[in-house]
Amino acid sequence: TLGLAATLVAGVMGQSAVELKVGDMAPDFTLQGTDGKTHKLSDYRGKQAVVVAWFPRAFTQGCTIECKSLAQNGDKIRKFNVAYFMASVDPVEGEKGNKAFAESEKADFPLLSDPTKEVAAAYGVLNPERGVATRWTFYIDRNGKIVAIDILADPERLEQLDLG
Repeated sequence: TLGLAATLVAGVMGQSAVELKVGDMAPDFTLQGTDGKTHKLSDYRGKQAVVVAWFPRAFTQGCTIECKSLAQNGDKIRKFNVAYFMASVDPVEGEKGNKAFAESEKADFPLLSDPTKEVAAAYGVLNPERGVATRWTFYIDRNGKIVAIDILADPERLEQLDLG
């Protein structure tokens, strides 16, 4: 579960050039989702809070645990009226892409793909040595401001945040 995933990834955090902090405006993004839609952060502004859980690579152990946990806890997350996503630099399509990963884990939420790595860099999660995103979750309020940054997406965390 989430505790196990936290243990698995605790030692793999990389440093990034960008250091976003609570209170900063979240960088806007336009990313392709596994649901066939293009998701723009700006489309949610004024309407709904957004949670973006960055993960390193589809079909790896820690990422599979995280995806399963979010899928199993979707009912807890949806009661907070938030749009929530997992995001990586993996492509949408392909045998190791996010769409195949989402289907294999029965994700009932979109996984976003950032193959150019530009959005991952803007969020400060791109690990340049490995070429993947590091595991960070951004909780963004309806006004586009970052209200929390955690290592994992935790449905229980939503109860502690003011996402209005």
